[in-house]
Amino acid sequence: MEAHPGHGRNQSLSTALFDGTPLCRLEEIADPGSKGFAVEGRELFVIRHGPTLVAYRNSCPHTGGPLDWIEGRFLDLPQLHILCATHGALFRIEDGHCFAGPCRGQGLTPVKVAVVQGKVRLMEEW
Repeated sequence: MEAHPGHGRNQSLSTALFDGTPLCRLEEIADPGSKGFAVEGRELFVIRHGPTLVAYRNSCPHTGGPLDWIEGRFLDLPQLHILCATHGALFRIEDGHCFAGPCRGQGLTPVKVAVVQGKVRLMEEW
């Protein structure tokens, strides 16, 4: 069984044994790239950037609105940061911390994901 941690945290195999909610195959997310999902009426997005695979709720800490500027697109043009389409706030990929814009100092809400047998899975109750 293959397991890759989300949010830069190591994940134990016992946690990876929980199948989680399947979102997509890993190769369906470009590297670097992003993909949005709706699960049980709530939205999240996954960012793949080299060895980093992270997920956050699709909700800006400043307005509460979605971040994607084009459906499923969450990264700025150079694909180095997460960009809020509403007001241009920039967030670090690795931890969701806002370093530019009106929500500076705030952060995105992380969501636990893992890659299990080649599939990206939501690893928490939603």
